[in-house]
Amino acid sequence: MTVSAEQLAKELEIFGLDCDESLTEKLAELCVQYEQDVEGMVGELLAYINTKKDCLTSETLSSFEREFLSKRVSRVRHSASKDSGHAGARDIVSIQELIEAEEEEETLLNSYATPSKGSQKRAVTTPETPLTKRRVSTRSPHQLLSPSSFSPSATPSQKYNSRNNRGEVVTSFGSAQGVSWSGRGGAGIISLKVLGCPESLTGSYKFMFQKLPDIREVLTCKIEELGSELKEHYKIEAFTPVLVPAQEPVTLLGKIGCDSNGKLNNKSVILEGDREHSSGAQVPVDLSELKEYSLFPGQVVVMEGINTTGRKFVATKLYEVPQRSPTLPPGLPRAQGVPLPFYQPTEEEGDFEQNMVLVACGPYTTSDSITYDPLLDLITTINHDRPDVCILFGPFLDAKHEQVENCLLTSPFEDVFKQCLRTITEGTRSSGSHLVFVPSLRDVHHEPVYPQPPFSFSDLPHEDKKRVQFVSEPCCLSLNGVVFGLTSTDLLFHMGAEEISSSGTSDRFSRVLKHVLTQRSFYPLYPPQEDVAIDYENFYAHAQLPVTPDVLIIPSELRYFVKDILGCVCVNPGRLTKGQVGGTYGRLYIRRQPTDGEERQSPCVAAQVVRI
Repeated sequence: MTVSAEQLAKELEIFGLDCDESLTEKLAELCVQYEQDVEGMVGELLAYINTKKDCLTSETLSSFEREFLSKRVSRVRHSASKDSGHAGARDIVSIQELIEAEEEEETLLNSYATPSKGSQKRAVTTPETPLTKRRVSTRSPHQLLSPSSFSPSATPSQKYNSRNNRGEVVTSFGSAQGVSWSGRGGAGIISLKVLGCPESLTGSYKFMFQKLPDIREVLTCKIEELGSELKEHYKIEAFTPVLVPAQEPVTLLGKIGCDSNGKLNNKSVILEGDREHSSGAQVPVDLSELKEYSLFPGQVVVMEGINTTGRKFVATKLYEVPQRSPTLPPGLPRAQGVPLPFYQPTEEEGDFEQNMVLVACGPYTTSDSITYDPLLDLITTINHDRPDVCILFGPFLDAKHEQVENCLLTSPFEDVFKQCLRTITEGTRSSGSHLVFVPSLRDVHHEPVYPQPPFSFSDLPHEDKKRVQFVSEPCCLSLNGVVFGLTSTDLLFHMGAEEISSSGTSDRFSRVLKHVLTQRSFYPLYPPQEDVAIDYENFYAHAQLPVTPDVLIIPSELRYFVKDILGCVCVNPGRLTKGQVGGTYGRLYIRRQPTDGEERQSPCVAAQVVRI
């Protein structure tokens, strides 16, 4: 490397530094000694001078060599010596991978060599664990997940580890008493298919820009679609415009809204009419004449009442489907609104055997630790119970975690998520269970838009591709003809905070779930919560219910439950962690019942919510 004093002097002049010829010659010697070019040496020297707030003298040059250049060379040599030894700062994952690579290389070389009578490496096999052609990974989940590699303060949670209610069943449904909870690990015929409306969301899309007319178009179409169903069901001749004065009772179609930016109450209800009959006009609604009602912003309703002046509508009747209306198909439960029919499976969609399904929702770490101990305990449960299908909801790396919010992690969020995902797939490989991953808007590394595209994980091993499936949020998933509605968004909490009611039942959960099924949408609330960014064009295409699901999994911060709502078994499995303590997960037994023209029977045989 040829470096001259003249080149260094010209480079220093650019930055306004004039120095003696002796200093530039000394600097040229340092460039040769430490293998630096002109620009690199001058740049590092300027940074050193600015840090020390000193001028360029012979003493400064000597201290620059002693404190910076020589130390950098020693660090490079030290790291090279550590790399040559395959040890040092490598974590247990890297060491284990090196050992497995050496074993595979040795096995490959031995296959080309002639067996000798000398001492050979003995395979670790027992009659209980015979050696197969494809070796199953022997790494435990604790070895796979190394929190110290991405967090400087990965200390276990004291409260979580000291819990004494592990495995406690907190609620049950169906014939769950005395049932032995164990599956076949996916050994039977498992057919998993995502149902679209009209097609499922399979990849990312562009968002953060949508026009107000496009949003209005989606909301208007929703009013017209549900209004057409209600009109046909109730045999209504025609809807009246909302602002037309009428002394006689009239029937209006519209969407519930609030007359201000505050919370909805019985004095602030307005009805926004449809485009065809009312041109989107709004009218205040008086609910004093209604004995029972349950309303929320965004709900599409049909009301009957009197509008004497055209400025205020006094509602006297809120159309509801009676419990045993003869106009709906046989076997379809009745309630407020018109729910969709259930899915009719084909003969190719699996058999009528019983399958065990495990459902769990993140976060998978406690709020005071990032060690993923709850996730490792869940993997142990999966390997013990061997469910046929495991449905795992995000967040896997929670955006609300203290260490994430304060940017204390030393690895990129994407890398931490991949390590978590690799731990789940490899840690459950021995169980054989099928894995379904549902993203969450709280997954810090993923796209924060609703509906949310599936995770992408290109590093998935080939042997796991058949049993691992990534789906969108929300989605409908068919398991051997049994349809699961899946959403990780806390809709119960969002709608429960906005709903108003005056009814005989005090069960808010049941009312909200009926609204979800009869409004035929995974998120019928409008406007949505502030932390839910909805892309309405994709919302209309991918967040509507194509059918009434047989099972609706709807995790929430609110209390866990299992309820039968309109023939759909709705399960809130809770979250795997609640602050610093352990939470809950759910397990179900599913068996598709043959119809044979008889009244429909729920395919959910039994369900439980269990503490981790």
